[in-house]
Amino acid sequence: MNLPEELYYSSEHEWVKVEGDFVRIGVTDFAQSELGDIVFCELPETGDDVQTGEKFGSIESIKTVSELYSPINGKVVEVNEELDDSPEFVNESPYEKAWMIVVEPANMSELDELMTAEQYEEMFSKDD
Repeated sequence: MNLPEELYYSSEHEWVKVEGDFVRIGVTDFAQSELGDIVFCELPETGDDVQTGEKFGSIESIKTVSELYSPINGKVVEVNEELDDSPEFVNESPYEKAWMIVVEPANMSELDELMTAEQYEEMFSKDD
């Protein structure tokens, strides 16, 4: 499982990358591998508010539809429109090409509630 050390992780399988005053959000390598081939992404609009733990979109695979949950409160400032035409990026490149949204966080200290790569990986070893 690919887990970049510099990212934060949520228990709902989203990753968060800090970029100055903003955060970039996507789904983890584990999530995409569990879902299978991604065929569609439904994402919010630029300017929408997102709330911690609340749905901000969904991804559809050939097996199922999964909700996307925001790991942080804030305002969406950018949406990855490339996923409209190329949802397979979620499978091919979950941490680079398949970022989903960029958010201006209401409070960066909320990141302290998320997991490190090591903690996220431990979450799976407990399930075994």
